[in-house]
Amino acid sequence: MSEVGGMSGERTYNVLFLCTGNSARSIMAEALVEHWGKGRFKGYSAGSFPKGQVHPLAVELLQKLALRTDGLRSKSWDEFARPGAPVMDFVFTVCDQAAGEVCPVWPGNPITAHWGMPDPAAAEGSEIEQRNAFRDAFRALENRIKLFTSLPIDKLDRMAIKWRVDEIGQLRLVREPSP
Repeated sequence: MSEVGGMSGERTYNVLFLCTGNSARSIMAEALVEHWGKGRFKGYSAGSFPKGQVHPLAVELLQKLALRTDGLRSKSWDEFARPGAPVMDFVFTVCDQAAGEVCPVWPGNPITAHWGMPDPAAAEGSEIEQRNAFRDAFRALENRIKLFTSLPIDKLDRMAIKWRVDEIGQLRLVREPSP
């Protein structure tokens, strides 16, 4: 793999989103980076203890917004640490539990950051409250991913990219009132 940052020409960057269950946040992030990355980014997701299925409300929301859902599945992060797996340029944790776990060693020395947020799959309450939790997580991920995919990665050095992705992860997630 060539070094991220400071590169000339167009290339596709592989981005892995990690969470514990790989059923909601990391799945939505995978679909969002594919959408907003417009071919410059290839999204992947995985979990330390995958649930084995994508949360139905995550699929429903992605479909409602006309985002890709085919091929999305809940899987272990071990798939991406094996020989022959796609080499990642970026690895982002989107839940606090996965950020504190011992991650596999990722081939290729990817740039990593923590973009933690509440788990919508753990939301309790009415169906409306649960759907709102998914919409809130989706909006937060979309805002971060839009910023990330707009970075001039090919013009920045590795340290500048790392600083920027860490900064994106520190963005305050303000919940807007739901209608």
